[in-house]
Amino acid sequence: ITVDDALPVDQLISKLAGKDSISIKLTGTIEDVCQKKGCWMNMSIGNGQSMKVKFKDYAFFVPKDASGKTVYLEGYAYNDTTSVADLKHYAEDAGETKEEIAKITQPEISISFEAHGVIIKK
Repeated sequence: ITVDDALPVDQLISKLAGKDSISIKLTGTIEDVCQKKGCWMNMSIGNGQSMKVKFKDYAFFVPKDASGKTVYLEGYAYNDTTSVADLKHYAEDAGETKEEIAKITQPEISISFEAHGVIIKK
């Protein structure tokens, strides 16, 4: 992928409005990364919302120390429901305490992203 024509991630909500999914190239800042192997990352998309980014076919990961870095990603944004089991798994990956994990009791409806390419700015 290239960095050309990437939209700021805070424009995603309006671009996705009324659609199930869209193909898009975005740029923004990585909030946090899976600390087990870098197999997912979260990005703020504005309005106090975060977006979970996973990687197509589990084919690549991002560095575990990439939090706070600028990223460019290309792929598909979509409306998603994350199960309680998956939310607990992600919380465990992120190093949450057993008490915090136990508080997860409801699925989460949010925007997710499947990236087929990622560029992390140095």
